[in-house]
Amino acid sequence: MLLNTALEKYISDVDEAIHRLEDAYIELYEVEVLTSERLNIRLRIRMCGGFLLELNEAVIAEEKFIHQLGYRYHFQDANNNLVFRYDNTHHFPELKSFPNHKHLTDGVVEAEKPDIVSVIKEASEIGS
Repeated sequence: MLLNTALEKYISDVDEAIHRLEDAYIELYEVEVLTSERLNIRLRIRMCGGFLLELNEAVIAEEKFIHQLGYRYHFQDANNNLVFRYDNTHHFPELKSFPNHKHLTDGVVEAEKPDIVSVIKEASEIGS
């Protein structure tokens, strides 16, 4: 099935970000194409020192624009302790960025949805 051009570029950008990582290996990389305009991405990246980055998102293309229907970007240390997690689960309605937010070790903060490439970079800077 041919993908929408915006989705092709999106996957290419993710691939490029992964290939730039040093001292990391991919435990899981699945791209599930549902239609030419919709796909799901699942990634597990193990980094130096045992850090783990898990990226999950449901992506849809509308013309030239990409939208995430749902996402979860989870980063933890070698002892399985949360470092950060971005998601858009519909809890914390009091936050101005609802449903988008970021979990940290000491609580939850407002956060707009970051792009997946930025999250890979943020995790790699901590996990290197």
